[in-house]
Amino acid sequence: MICILPEPARTIVAVAALTGLRSSELRGLQWDDFTGDELRVTRTVWRTHVGEPKTHASATPVPVLPVLCQILVEHRKRNGKAGYIFSGPSGKPTDIESLATRVIRPVLRGSDIEWHGWHAFLGGLATNLYRIGVPARTIQAILRHSNVSTTLAFYVKTSGADAVAAMERLGKEMGNDWATPKTTIVQ
Repeated sequence: MICILPEPARTIVAVAALTGLRSSELRGLQWDDFTGDELRVTRTVWRTHVGEPKTHASATPVPVLPVLCQILVEHRKRNGKAGYIFSGPSGKPTDIESLATRVIRPVLRGSDIEWHGWHAFLGGLATNLYRIGVPARTIQAILRHSNVSTTLAFYVKTSGADAVAAMERLGKEMGNDWATPKTTIVQ
């Protein structure tokens, strides 16, 4: 998606995919919240309502990968240095649902990529982190969930291929020494 979307959709999708921020948190980001190596979640924007983060854990800063930092720096050069990171011409937060309808879905229709909504980026990030071996508690911290069971139950997705790979890895770790019993013949 990041490779085929035009700006600002490209940058919004990159932030969603690489941070796990909720859509209201994406809309609430202001340039003062971006330090270069983290995004501080200090507000949410739902429709026209500006509010506080969902939970205490939600207000935890989110680490920013160097590639995302570069994308945000370029976005800042194009769009100004104050106010909301994703703002429309009026300076108000971009309506990202409308952006998905007007821009993202039409662009993706011409590709083999499906749109599953903004919330899907949370599950995608959690699943990708889990597949590369990141511990569940660390994923919980990155997604800023209050409880690790929420992260595992609703955001980390596994497949049959994951189970097969895990069992193959277990087999390699166990080795074959135990498979052939050392029998003693009693006469």
